Amino acid sequence: MTTLVIVESPNKVRSIAGYLGDGYVVDSSVGHIRDLPQGADQIPEKYKKESWARLGVDIENGFEPVYVVSADKKSQITKLKKLLKSADELVLATDEDREGEAIAWHLLDELKPKVPVKRIVFNEITSEAIAHAIANPRDVDMDLVDAQETRRILDRLYGYEVSPVLWKKVMSGLSAGRVQSVATRLVVERERARMAFRVAHYWDLEATFDAGADLEPRLFPAKLATVDGRRVANGSHFDAAAQLKSPDVVHLDADRSAALAAAIRDQPHQVVSVESKPYTRRPYAPFRTTTMQQEGSRKFGWTAARTMQVAQRLYEGGFITYMRTDSTTLSQTALTAARAQVKELYGAQYLPDAPRVYAGKVKNAQEAHEAIRPAGEAFRTPDSTGLRGDEAKLYDLVWKRTVASQMKDAAGNSVTIRIGATATSGEKVEFTSSGRTITFHGFLKAYVETSEDPDAQGDDAQTKLPNLSQGDTVTIDELDAAAHQTKPPARFTEASLIKELEEREIGRPSTYASIIGTIQNRGYVYKKGTALVPAWIAFSVVRLLEQHFERLIDYSFTAELEDVLDEVAGGREDRVTVLQAFWDGQAEGDTGLKRLIDNLPDIDARALATFELGEGINLRVGRYGPYVEGPPMVPGDGGSEVPTRANVPEDLPPDELTLETARELLANPQGQEKSLGSHPETGLELTARNGRYGPYVTEALPADAPKSAKPRTASLFKSMSLDSIGIDDAVRLLTLPRVVGTDADGVEITAQNGRYGPYLKKGTDSRSLESEDQLLTLTEEQALAIYAQPKTYGRAAAKPPLKEFGEDPVSGRPIVVKDGRFGMYVTDGEYNATLRKDDSLEDLTADRAYELLAERRAKGPAKKGGKKTPAKKTAKKTTAKKTTAKKSAAKKTAKKTTAKKTTARKTTAKKSTASS
Repeated sequence: MTTLVIVESPNKVRSIAGYLGDGYVVDSSVGHIRDLPQGADQIPEKYKKESWARLGVDIENGFEPVYVVSADKKSQITKLKKLLKSADELVLATDEDREGEAIAWHLLDELKPKVPVKRIVFNEITSEAIAHAIANPRDVDMDLVDAQETRRILDRLYGYEVSPVLWKKVMSGLSAGRVQSVATRLVVERERARMAFRVAHYWDLEATFDAGADLEPRLFPAKLATVDGRRVANGSHFDAAAQLKSPDVVHLDADRSAALAAAIRDQPHQVVSVESKPYTRRPYAPFRTTTMQQEGSRKFGWTAARTMQVAQRLYEGGFITYMRTDSTTLSQTALTAARAQVKELYGAQYLPDAPRVYAGKVKNAQEAHEAIRPAGEAFRTPDSTGLRGDEAKLYDLVWKRTVASQMKDAAGNSVTIRIGATATSGEKVEFTSSGRTITFHGFLKAYVETSEDPDAQGDDAQTKLPNLSQGDTVTIDELDAAAHQTKPPARFTEASLIKELEEREIGRPSTYASIIGTIQNRGYVYKKGTALVPAWIAFSVVRLLEQHFERLIDYSFTAELEDVLDEVAGGREDRVTVLQAFWDGQAEGDTGLKRLIDNLPDIDARALATFELGEGINLRVGRYGPYVEGPPMVPGDGGSEVPTRANVPEDLPPDELTLETARELLANPQGQEKSLGSHPETGLELTARNGRYGPYVTEALPADAPKSAKPRTASLFKSMSLDSIGIDDAVRLLTLPRVVGTDADGVEITAQNGRYGPYLKKGTDSRSLESEDQLLTLTEEQALAIYAQPKTYGRAAAKPPLKEFGEDPVSGRPIVVKDGRFGMYVTDGEYNATLRKDDSLEDLTADRAYELLAERRAKGPAKKGGKKTPAKKTAKKTTAKKTTAKKSAAKKTAKKTTAKKTTARKTTAKKSTASS
């Protein structure tokens, strides 16, 4: 008997096949095999005349989707069908979440097996987990399939109806998404808060007290807490407008704080009170998807996408359990393994009497059963795995978090000392000093979580204070008046945005990585360090959505929709009812998407793109980027006036575009010209201009110059400016690139200014120069001396241009990173794979380079001309659909040729796959 087992990822095939042994043939679907049409060319001919065809969803008849097999999956489907012909049984082993369940159903619907079918799921790729799954098959869960399909159709309707509005009124090529747009709104609203923020200044006193030579530590810090019984204002006492929230606090300025310091410096100080409390800290729950992404960002600076890529490889390699989960539960097997390692590695004193259970699941969770943990019945320690690089880092993190979750609490004491004095001016002041000591580290021995706040103390931090008692006298060792100012709300990082989305119950946690990637790839958000900064185009998009699609971008509505999808997944809600409500509205006066689109008012595109800065100066979002526009000043044709304009630098965050900054940009706008006079040799007029990529000089060609002629241009050196450059500087700059001389073989050596700075070039051999001035002064002798030195590969330490990774495990060729016309790419000399936007040169690992090349290699070599073999014609097949009858208790799918639906959702007449 031969059993065909189909998994999702080709990376799982070898390991699973090894566990199953003889009698099993394992292959993969390589992800989703079918989807809604991605363009008009994919819409089946019989639907092209339908009014709903562009959506790929029959909105007039139960929102039935049209599924098509993507071109890159047709060969795989053909292969699976061929394997199925010689199989006696089909086992669908796709992932255990909604996406995996949907893939299983699509395989059934497309392959139409005539042999018994089983559905199995497993949380880890180990021999025990695979054996248990094979022994405990189930049917395809059609409720999960419905939930995934409903989500997919909701996203299609939202994107295909709202995006065209953005194209017409904001800019072509934009997109809107059900969760993507809400995530963008969060980032924009945070930037708005920063723009509205006003700095408040306040002062306090910072002291170092001396407890006396007999105590340890002798010196300890304290801060002024009260003056005459009233609290001293700190940052939390001011609102965003820099106003005090309460009049019951003392707001110290520079003069008063200095005077107060002088008035208490030599006064006696006495301990008013000593308060000691026991301190305990419970372990963190085991990782779920979002907490792992957040900790990967905080500890390693990884993007959410990178964390998930590494986790995927660990899962497929059998090192960790399934990485898309919202459960913090550990199986009994995992609890036993974790407790055994706690006792073995840390001692019985660190092991609690009973296993720790972390209650509850996050709402809108995927249907995985367990937290992310090391795979197997006994956990491998990080050192015993043989892992390297990113995989070793993440496994170590997962292992420590899991083991720590089954350890005892950390315990200690927190102490607060209050110290009082009377100033010579009569004011009574009080200082406070807080400390913490850990008497038993507990789980902190294994793992400490990283904080998003760089100023926050870690859970394992300790501050010891002297053993003082009420009434003890201390003296001031140092006393200073300290200036402070309030800070604007912090921008989101990937970690904090994921946390915000999860807390608001928006979207599905397993998709957060792709959502954050999407809003960056669409140009709505960019990174500055680790912070997510909204581009001005995002402000226009969010403004349009808030004004005309308020419900669709509402946080609570988006979260409620996730609850509804959970109801569909649980079989408690009908998919058609959900889609109808979203499309037409739930009740009278409840506006659905269709009504919003059909009744859109006239939208003022110019108003959407205009943001007032003051004094008649506006920020406008233009086709080629944002720019500031001032009042009409420059005479135009016919004596009219046109506004003064200046481009806004691409890397200038919106909250830094103040009125003052706008004035500076307008004073030196792009396109500004300065006439320098005539070239002494050619007689051509030379001008200096401020261009998109910085200031440069150029020559004006004569009127009779051929159309193909191009004027010479040269960028100004960094030491030059438009204000100071003269004709002599311009003439010298236009000599570049300059022939410095020739080598012994007669090959020219030229001095050039490039993307990475000044350099020499001789044939294909280039050498960096130390300064731009050398471009004009370097002699042939000096150039030859530079070339006489051994070449150092790569850039200078600050910014190396290349990276080498040794031999590729597949091709055996050396892998390097190069910088090409369209950006950096990985190559083995035969295949080139462009780096993605999330891939930085500094963080690129060998495994990631191998992965990029493997993806490119899988697409095959570039197609060349040649005779094509005619494709075989196959009869159109209709897939077996989900029936309209009431759902039965059994829901049998395994012994049927297709998955049948027994709820009032799918009709057998409508669901068909177009395989071309």
